[in-house]
Amino acid sequence: MSEIGKMRWRIGAILLVVVPLGFATKFYHGPASAWVANSLSGMFYEIFWCLVLLLLFPRLSPWKIAGMVFLITSLLEFTQLLEGRLLLWIRSYFLGRILIGTTFRWGDLFYYLLGSVLGALILVRLAGKE
Repeated sequence: MSEIGKMRWRIGAILLVVVPLGFATKFYHGPASAWVANSLSGMFYEIFWCLVLLLLFPRLSPWKIAGMVFLITSLLEFTQLLEGRLLLWIRSYFLGRILIGTTFRWGDLFYYLLGSVLGALILVRLAGKE
Protein backbone atom coordinates (compact mmCIF):
# COMPACT_ATOMS: atom_id res chain seq x y z
CA MET A 1 0.00 0.00 0.00
CA SER A 2 1.26 3.48 -0.85
CA GLU A 3 2.12 6.06 1.79
CA ILE A 4 -0.95 8.09 0.78
CA GLY A 5 -3.11 4.98 1.09
CA LYS A 6 -1.77 4.33 4.60
CA MET A 7 -2.31 7.96 5.54
CA ARG A 8 -5.92 7.80 4.31
CA TRP A 9 -6.57 4.77 6.54
CA ARG A 10 -5.15 6.67 9.53
CA ILE A 11 -7.32 9.69 8.68
CA GLY A 12 -10.38 7.43 8.55
CA ALA A 13 -9.53 6.02 11.98
CA ILE A 14 -9.12 9.50 13.47
CA LEU A 15 -12.40 10.62 11.88
CA LEU A 16 -14.10 7.69 13.62
CA VAL A 17 -13.12 9.37 16.89
CA VAL A 18 -13.45 13.06 15.97
CA VAL A 19 -16.93 12.88 14.43
CA PRO A 20 -18.66 11.23 17.42
CA LEU A 21 -16.82 13.58 19.80
CA GLY A 22 -17.96 16.57 17.78
CA PHE A 23 -21.58 15.41 17.78
CA ALA A 24 -21.34 14.58 21.48
CA THR A 25 -20.52 18.21 22.23
CA LYS A 26 -23.91 19.17 20.81
CA PHE A 27 -25.75 16.77 23.14
CA TYR A 28 -23.69 17.24 26.30
CA HIS A 29 -25.75 18.42 29.31
CA GLY A 30 -23.21 18.49 32.14
CA PRO A 31 -21.22 21.36 33.65
CA ALA A 32 -20.43 24.17 31.19
CA SER A 33 -22.75 22.58 28.61
CA ALA A 34 -23.36 25.89 26.80
CA TRP A 35 -19.61 26.43 26.38
CA VAL A 36 -19.08 22.83 25.24
CA ALA A 37 -21.94 22.97 22.71
CA ASN A 38 -21.29 26.48 21.41
CA SER A 39 -17.53 26.95 21.63
CA LEU A 40 -15.56 23.77 22.23
CA SER A 41 -17.50 22.09 19.43
CA GLY A 42 -15.88 24.57 17.02
CA MET A 43 -12.50 22.96 17.62
CA PHE A 44 -13.79 19.55 16.54
CA TYR A 45 -15.45 21.19 13.52
CA GLU A 46 -12.11 22.62 12.40
CA ILE A 47 -10.20 19.39 13.01
CA PHE A 48 -12.85 17.47 11.05
CA TRP A 49 -12.52 19.75 8.02
CA CYS A 50 -8.70 19.67 8.19
CA LEU A 51 -8.81 15.87 8.09
CA VAL A 52 -11.33 15.81 5.24
CA LEU A 53 -9.24 18.19 3.14
CA LEU A 54 -6.08 16.13 3.72
CA LEU A 55 -8.06 13.05 2.73
CA LEU A 56 -9.10 14.75 -0.53
CA PHE A 57 -5.86 16.62 -1.20
CA PRO A 58 -3.03 14.60 0.37
CA ARG A 59 -0.30 16.62 -1.32
CA LEU A 60 -1.33 19.97 0.17
CA SER A 61 0.67 21.38 3.04
CA PRO A 62 -0.97 20.77 6.45
CA TRP A 63 -0.60 24.46 7.33
CA LYS A 64 -2.15 25.54 4.02
CA ILE A 65 -5.08 23.20 4.68
CA ALA A 66 -5.51 24.57 8.22
CA GLY A 67 -5.37 28.15 6.91
CA MET A 68 -7.99 27.43 4.26
CA VAL A 69 -10.25 25.73 6.81
CA PHE A 70 -9.92 28.65 9.22
CA LEU A 71 -10.65 31.19 6.48
CA ILE A 72 -13.68 29.34 5.10
CA THR A 73 -15.22 28.54 8.49
CA SER A 74 -14.65 32.12 9.63
CA LEU A 75 -16.49 33.34 6.54
CA LEU A 76 -19.27 30.87 7.34
CA GLU A 77 -19.45 32.35 10.84
CA PHE A 78 -20.19 35.74 9.31
CA THR A 79 -22.99 34.26 7.17
CA GLN A 80 -24.78 33.64 10.46
CA LEU A 81 -25.53 37.36 10.44
CA LEU A 82 -27.67 36.77 7.32
CA GLU A 83 -31.20 35.40 7.29
CA GLY A 84 -32.02 34.65 3.66
CA ARG A 85 -34.70 32.10 2.83
CA LEU A 86 -32.19 29.48 1.73
CA LEU A 87 -30.08 29.91 4.87
CA LEU A 88 -33.13 29.70 7.12
CA TRP A 89 -34.25 26.54 5.32
CA ILE A 90 -30.81 24.93 5.71
CA ARG A 91 -30.73 25.89 9.40
CA SER A 92 -34.14 24.31 9.96
CA TYR A 93 -32.39 20.91 9.85
CA PHE A 94 -30.01 19.58 12.50
CA LEU A 95 -27.23 18.90 9.99
CA GLY A 96 -27.67 22.37 8.51
CA ARG A 97 -27.34 23.98 11.94
CA ILE A 98 -24.23 21.90 12.62
CA LEU A 99 -22.60 22.75 9.29
CA ILE A 100 -23.34 26.46 8.91
CA GLY A 101 -24.38 27.48 12.42
CA THR A 102 -27.16 29.73 13.60
CA THR A 103 -25.73 32.49 15.80
CA PHE A 104 -22.76 34.77 15.14
CA ARG A 105 -20.23 35.00 17.98
CA TRP A 106 -16.88 36.76 17.77
CA GLY A 107 -15.51 34.30 20.33
CA ASP A 108 -16.10 31.38 17.96
CA LEU A 109 -13.23 32.63 15.82
CA PHE A 110 -10.82 31.90 18.69
CA TYR A 111 -11.98 28.27 18.84
CA TYR A 112 -11.78 28.01 15.05
CA LEU A 113 -8.19 29.25 15.21
CA LEU A 114 -7.34 26.85 18.02
CA GLY A 115 -9.01 23.94 16.20
CA SER A 116 -7.21 24.80 12.96
CA VAL A 117 -3.83 24.85 14.71
CA LEU A 118 -4.58 21.52 16.42
CA GLY A 119 -5.80 20.19 13.09
CA ALA A 120 -2.57 21.30 11.38
CA LEU A 121 -0.49 19.60 14.07
CA ILE A 122 -2.44 16.37 13.57
CA LEU A 123 -1.97 16.67 9.80
CA VAL A 124 1.77 17.26 10.18
CA ARG A 125 1.99 13.99 12.14
CA LEU A 126 -0.14 12.17 9.57
CA ALA A 127 1.53 13.54 6.48
CA GLY A 128 5.03 13.54 7.91
CA LYS A 129 5.71 17.01 6.50
CA GLU A 130 5.41 20.60 7.61
